[in-house]
Amino acid sequence: MYNHVTTALALLGSSYLTLSSAYAITPRQSACFVVGTTALPAEVADVVTSLGSSITCSATVKTLSNVPDVTSGAVSFSSIDFSQSTQTPLQFALSQFATADPLASTDLQTFQDSLNVYLATEAGIRSVGGSLAIKVPKFFLEMQVSRIETAQGNAPSEAALQVDHLRDKVTKNAAGESQALLDQVVALAAQLT
Repeated sequence: MYNHVTTALALLGSSYLTLSSAYAITPRQSACFVVGTTALPAEVADVVTSLGSSITCSATVKTLSNVPDVTSGAVSFSSIDFSQSTQTPLQFALSQFATADPLASTDLQTFQDSLNVYLATEAGIRSVGGSLAIKVPKFFLEMQVSRIETAQGNAPSEAALQVDHLRDKVTKNAAGESQALLDQVVALAAQLT
């Protein structure tokens, strides 16, 4: 009898591990900004894993899709929330996340913190099945971080983090924006010094 119970528990435990690794995370237990129960795509689950311990969440302030206001370093999402602007998401991103001239003198940490709060908020939105309008400014920020890193002599080696790939992600997700704004993104992507 004891052996059958032990075997059953072992099988149940391995089934749980298989199920939990198939979904990558258990949303409610992963990070303060993952407030829903919708399974997250693997790349978003990876973001949750990498940012979970470095992001703090407000106990009182909520932002998009009822996700808590998140903070990374000195940047809170509520202070750079594109949805509170009268501009389109791409107009907002171009004006809010402009780099310095020369590019290499831009404060990379501020841009990284801004990207972190956008990534965390997107994960929270996805966990509740909310609108993904956040993708345009998020991809733009990713492109800007990649441009700064490249200008500072530390170009990302991973294809998904390279400027050209991120430029294409911005323009694809911002397809409804004006051609003039899309042209600005393309021009910025070509300026890496």
